[in-house]
Amino acid sequence: MPHIQGQNRHSEVQFPPTLDEYIDAENPVRFLDAFVDQLDLAALGFERATAAVEGRPGYHPGDLLKLYLYGYLNRIRSSRGLERETHRNVELMWLLKQLRPDHKTIADFRKVHSDALRGVCREFTKLCKELELFGGELVAIDGSKFVAVNSRDRNFGMAKLQAILKGVDEEIERYLKDLEQQDAEMAAVQPEKTERLHHKLERLRKRKATHEAIQAEMIAQGETQISLTDSDSRYMVGGTGTVVGYNVQTVVDAKHKLIVAHEVTNDVTDQLWLAAMALQAQEAMEVEEIEAVADRGYYDAQNVKQCVDAGMTPYVAKPPTSKNGPLGRFTKEAFTYHAQADEYECPAGERLTFRYESVEKGRLKRHYKRSASVCRACELREHCTANPAGRKISRWIDEHLLEEMRERLKANPQIMRQRREMSEHPFGTLKRGMNQGYFLCRGLTKVRGEMSLSILSYNLKRVFNILGVEAMLAGLARKKNGK
Repeated sequence: MPHIQGQNRHSEVQFPPTLDEYIDAENPVRFLDAFVDQLDLAALGFERATAAVEGRPGYHPGDLLKLYLYGYLNRIRSSRGLERETHRNVELMWLLKQLRPDHKTIADFRKVHSDALRGVCREFTKLCKELELFGGELVAIDGSKFVAVNSRDRNFGMAKLQAILKGVDEEIERYLKDLEQQDAEMAAVQPEKTERLHHKLERLRKRKATHEAIQAEMIAQGETQISLTDSDSRYMVGGTGTVVGYNVQTVVDAKHKLIVAHEVTNDVTDQLWLAAMALQAQEAMEVEEIEAVADRGYYDAQNVKQCVDAGMTPYVAKPPTSKNGPLGRFTKEAFTYHAQADEYECPAGERLTFRYESVEKGRLKRHYKRSASVCRACELREHCTANPAGRKISRWIDEHLLEEMRERLKANPQIMRQRREMSEHPFGTLKRGMNQGYFLCRGLTKVRGEMSLSILSYNLKRVFNILGVEAMLAGLARKKNGK
């Protein structure tokens, strides 16, 4: 039996009479086209939203925005890749009305419109709210490291620089000894070897001068590390190892795992971002009360207080930071606080009373202790403290907020598992499913605009699967008509 045969390449083909007939009703490009067309691009900050009276005509920013949204949805992010697709992709021919911008025009559009792209992402978040796609009851906050356009070899910390300079000095010393020996013994016999040693010494001295200049710049800027290709990127620990990149923060709503807020930072840890991200989510969904869950990397007393003051209920597990735990001694949790008496009760039943107050890292703390003589005579002393003055306990003035949060977590332990399912799903989709775990732009400002395109493309994919294109178009029409 013969194989399935194709058509003759030279035979005439009768195509449909219009390009529109190639695009069915559920094709995502129909929504992209309608969504961008209803945006106020000038108000969002896009240049050339209104054509200039004089000069060479430019591309409408709406067309270039449609091109990028299509590209990020379909794993095509480079400007050259997008340029190629405009020549051969039927969906893009329909979406751009057969426009074919060159790769430099495409690349420049993304570079100069960082804030505007963030605004487009917020506009789609507003649409999702109007379509009632947010639950507005529980959100998960998490961070993940995305790779920057900066190799590890072009990132330097103080310890790395000192090790490099030490190694260079040792090499220079070795070559100087070789030269000294060469001059004394056989310079006249092997002059070419002496010349090679001088060349190597010159290269080493230039290398030393380069790294000393980097070290001086780092000290002058007051930084602990410096990156040469993307100066805003930082060396940080990610989930699968270390990367030179950025720390991307997201807030995911529990109802459909949609990202309601995001931010890009070069902070190497998540600790100071709990309240900022929770407040962004609260504003985006326009809710007064919300539950926010995050992993222990976000544990920070001041951030927890900010969340509670804003009407939110935070869930963050406390990391094991006590030095006593690994030594087999009682941690602070083994002591019971009696609020009415303002005292702590130790495991031996003794009371630690208030002694004085202090301010540490901007927080007012109260300090409690028992007399040294009582502690020295205690049978549990070796399990409690090695301090000759006895065991001391400090208490933040608002520590009851942390204690209440700890009790909530004990009563609802499954919420941490739910957090993992909510927050890690979007990052996995972005990095693996959509191949967007690395940036193409350089600099924090440009990277933030690029990340907005990634977040928007993720949310678009989710909503396409949840509602379908026709339902989204209907919702867009209702929004446009103010219904």
